[in-house]
Amino acid sequence: MTSVPEQPTSDQGVDPRARSAARLGAVQALYQMDVAGTPLDDAIEEFTQHLLERPAEDEEIAEADTAHFDDIVRGVVREQRELDRQVNGALAKGWALGRLDATLRAILRAGAYELRRCKDIPVKVVINEYVDVAHAFFEGDEPGVVNAVLDRLGREIRSGTGADHGAAGQG
Repeated sequence: MTSVPEQPTSDQGVDPRARSAARLGAVQALYQMDVAGTPLDDAIEEFTQHLLERPAEDEEIAEADTAHFDDIVRGVVREQRELDRQVNGALAKGWALGRLDATLRAILRAGAYELRRCKDIPVKVVINEYVDVAHAFFEGDEPGVVNAVLDRLGREIRSGTGADHGAAGQG
């Protein structure tokens, strides 16, 4: 397996709402690619051109950080085999990624990717952001599953880095 360099993802000067919008868009694009078989470049173009851009008069909805969106979507596709292996290892016994809802798979893959490649973004931020994305789609136990799985992955992936490992809602 070849090593892929970390992407520059510094949060300095980036509106956190733009990053949140990028994460939500990335999950939607990954879902579309998984369920409808939309090719990578088509999904990115569609979301970048039509769904991520917001009218200027609507200040309540942040325009997405398209570079972060692109990095997440392309990164998940590029590293999907390894991400799936890691997510499967973090799921509760008896569960497999293939058994999960396609939206939940997209959330977990995107979150795992950010934990692996966006090391300047604290673990707590990644977990909280993807728990929020899960709340946008689910009313049941799924946000808790996202919290637990990404917390486990954060501990595994970032061990020894001195990163902040706490799960969402903890200290």
